[in-house]
This record gives sequence, C-alpha cells and structure tokens, in this order.
Amino acid sequence: MSQNPHKPHSSEEKLSALEDDQESLDNSEQSVRKRIRQSVPGSHRDDTPKSSPPRPVSVEELMETAKGVTNMALAHEIVVNGDFQIKPAELPEHSLEKKVREIVHKAFWDCLEAQLKEDPPTYDHAIKLLGEIKENLLSFLLPGHTRLRNQIMEVLDLDLIKQEAENGALDIAKLVEFVIGMMGTLCAPARDEEIKKLKDIREIVPLFRAIFSVLDLMKMDMANFAVSSIRPKLMQQSAEYERKKFQEFLEKQPNSLDLVTDWLQEAADDLAKLRYKKLPPPSSAVGAAGGAAALCPTAIQNQAYLKLLKWDHTNRPFPETVLMDQSRFQEIQLELEQLLVAGTVLLVTFSAAGAALIDVPGFAEKIKTIVRVLLTGMHLPSFNLKESLATIGEKVCAEVNSCLTQHGFAPFTAERETVLKGQIQAVANPDNTICKLIDSRIQKFLENYLASGQHKAVPTVPGGLGPIQRELEEIAVKYVRLVNYNKMVFSPYYDAVLGKILTKEEPQLVGMPEEP
Repeated sequence: MSQNPHKPHSSEEKLSALEDDQESLDNSEQSVRKRIRQSVPGSHRDDTPKSSPPRPVSVEELMETAKGVTNMALAHEIVVNGDFQIKPAELPEHSLEKKVREIVHKAFWDCLEAQLKEDPPTYDHAIKLLGEIKENLLSFLLPGHTRLRNQIMEVLDLDLIKQEAENGALDIAKLVEFVIGMMGTLCAPARDEEIKKLKDIREIVPLFRAIFSVLDLMKMDMANFAVSSIRPKLMQQSAEYERKKFQEFLEKQPNSLDLVTDWLQEAADDLAKLRYKKLPPPSSAVGAAGGAAALCPTAIQNQAYLKLLKWDHTNRPFPETVLMDQSRFQEIQLELEQLLVAGTVLLVTFSAAGAALIDVPGFAEKIKTIVRVLLTGMHLPSFNLKESLATIGEKVCAEVNSCLTQHGFAPFTAERETVLKGQIQAVANPDNTICKLIDSRIQKFLENYLASGQHKAVPTVPGGLGPIQRELEEIAVKYVRLVNYNKMVFSPYYDAVLGKILTKEEPQLVGMPEEP
C-alpha cells in the first residue's frame, strides 16, 4: 500500500484503473462508476494511456463478476438501511411492458371465466391456479408445520381434484374457502384485513385474482421477515466481503487511499488546532507536546465522519472508502440542513411569542411541516433560500396569530410580525448568530452520539433543540449505523493511515501557532 506523499497520482489515473476492472458490469456496478465520475471533477478516461491491452474475458466471468457486485450492493443496502424492505415492482404508467402485462392478464382471466361458464364447466385453468396456490401455501410453512402441510396436501390433491372435475363433483367454492382459511392462518397480522375482504367476494374469478394479490403480499412479508432475521449475520459477512474486494482493488491501484489520507489528515489537523486553542499558554515544549499527544485515532475518525456532513460534493472528491455511501451521506446532510432551518425558526418563534405557545400541542409540528414543505428542493441550484424564508415568515406569522387567538392571547402587532419575519429571513445569512448556535449544538450532539458507542446511553439533547429532538435522534440513528458499518469494514486501513499521520504530525504539533 503505497501512500508516498512525494509521488502524487491524478484522479484521472485512479478513475481509469477502476473503470478498466468494471467496464462491462450491470446496473449496480454502473451506479458505483457514476458516483465515482461525479466525485472526480474533470475526469476523462481517454486521457490516461493503457500499460497493456485489456485481457479478454468470457461471458461467464462477466456474469459472475456482475453477480458479485450486485450481491455486494444488495447486502450493503440491507445492512446500512434499517428501513430496507422488499417491495413489489411498479411498472411505469403508460409503459409498453405494463400495457402488455394488462392485456395478457385480462386474456387469461377472461379465458378462465369463459371456461367456468361452459355447460358443463371446464376446470383446466382453475385446477392450474389451485396448483399454484398449493405451492405458494407450502412455501410459507416451516419444517415443523407437519399438520398444516398434511392438510394442504390432502385438500389440494390435484389428482383427486381432476377426478372430481371429470365426474362433475368438484366444489370450487369449498376449496377456495379452505384456501382463504389457510391463508388467514399463515399470514401476518397486518394482512388480516385483506383476508377478511376475500371472504366478502362472491364471484369466483375476481376471488381468484384477489387471492393471488394477497399471496403476493404474503410473499413480500416473508421476504422482509427473512431480511430482518439475517441482518446481524449478514453484517459481518458483508463487511468481510467488502474489505476483501477493496483489498483486491488496492493491490492493483496502490494509490487508492490518497483521498482517505487527505480526509483523515484534515480531521487530525482540525482536532489538533482545536485542542491547541483550549490549552493554556505552554510554559515549555513538554506541555505543548502533552496536548498534542491527547489526539487518538478514534477521535480523529469521528471528526472525519462529522466532516462528511459538511462536504462540498460538487467540487471535491469523496474519500474512497465511503464512496459507496456518498448518496446516503448527502441525504443526511440535506436533512440536517433542513432541520437546522426548522430548529432556528422554532427558536426565534418561541422567543418572540414568549411562553404562550411553548406548551400548545401540535404547534411545533405545524411549523416543522411548513418549513419542510417550503424547503423542498433545497439542494437544487435553482433553489432560492431567501424567497423561501420570506414565505416561511409569512406562514409562520399567520400560524402564530391563529394559535394565539384560539388560546385567548392577543395576536402579534404589525411591528412584532415584522421583527419575527426579519429574524426568519436572517437565517439565510451564513453568519447568523442563532443559526450558528443551533448548528454547533446539532454537531455536538452527533459527536457525542458517535462517541457514546453502541452499548452506552443516548446522549442528552442540548438546550434549544427540544422541538426537533425526535427528528434529530432519527437522523443520528441512521448516521451512526452508517458510520459504524463503515468502521467495521475499513478500520484496518484507517488505523494504518492514522498511525502514519500521528507519527508524522506529532513533532509539528508541539509548536503549532494559533490561527488568527
């Protein structure tokens, strides 16, 4: 692992090498490459000469590699996304595929209805459907469900059903009643309402359609239950697999930790400067060295992760080891920016209204809803923060006056409204004192949350953040889950980089001057 600072490597070279290894993979891999391109400004693949012609690969090798990347991306998503759920695929409205599917399904159900209306009825399609239902019900059973398995096999015996159909003795309604009862036994409590609706359907063809619809929901429930069950085991296996794949890439491209090194170096510098400022004037070099020695790898890593929440994604490449989660960190960053505005607006609003509105149920939620709706698209270049804050000020003043009137208080005068609107619009100023105060407290809470570890009590929310506590804790849980998993995968690399940084920087920290 070469990390020689005197031998820089261009981002174009690193990007080209990465793309050579992954040139023909599927959509999961394409998304990773897309994030890499977005992370490295001005990258041009053709600018970098190849040292040797690409090695020919077989279709089987490509498929196996694509499968591995897809599986890794899926496992990663399951591990870091606590809300991950498998959902039915939704075809785009008016798409050709959806129209074809609707036509084919309608033809099938029309054919079934025509067969059942014949005299005597023909049950070929109905028996096939009962066979599919039987297989679905059996797939829901656990190995110990012997009695239920025997019941299903006995009642839905297809050979017997065919004989009954040939002799005109088949009672479809009785079989369907058994199916619905068995579905009610096997389904999750959340599906009880759907099962109840099935019992109210009288016509056989719509009933079959509804049964298959509910069976699809039950399959999703089973799949999601399996996902939640395997997550703890999958976390360790996925971490080992991702580390192995990253090591393979690192061996081919030894400069693949350059951005990580810069990222951790900045975090170490930030902490060193902060702690130097807090030290009393050193009476000797030994005292200064003692302050520098207080830096530890864990604190530097936590500081580095906090820096990701203030990242300039447009102009600066993302560190290699967190690249797969760049979109997730961006999402958290946007949520925190919106929460910062909401927290600031609530603080200035409660300060302006006094104690009258603090304990009013639902008032804070209404203000947060106003802020959230009007800050939609905040990350877009076309978004105008000043205009949105002006509208927020108008809406907040209207809500304040309405709430004050409902609870027997005098509404704001025009002068007080003007002051409150001005305070809200001042949030657009980067140097706004209240906004900086709320932001520092949010960052401190997240820092404490990171430092608290998995088995310690959740840190107390700082003063002034009470109205946004629920949202802040939800973001913190998601953020810390992401950070802890990243540490699990890449901690050996971070330890190696930090060992070199701390060894190199310690002599420099002794006489570090304070920034003006």
